[in-house]
Amino acid sequence: MTNKELLYVEDALGHEKFMKSCSAKTSSQLQDPVLSGYMLELEKTHQELYDKFLNLL
Repeated sequence: MTNKELLYVEDALGHEKFMKSCSAKTSSQLQDPVLSGYMLELEKTHQELYDKFLNLL
């Protein structure tokens, strides 16, 4: 893996970690169960994407 590719993967990992934490925080603050459930799904999606990027290393 080139240095440029490694930097891209590291950047993507940071973005996915941030999006997962934002989704979790928002889900816990929402009172609407439908929206809260959607945010939990987004949290799961971002965790899966994080894991996929991590497996590239």
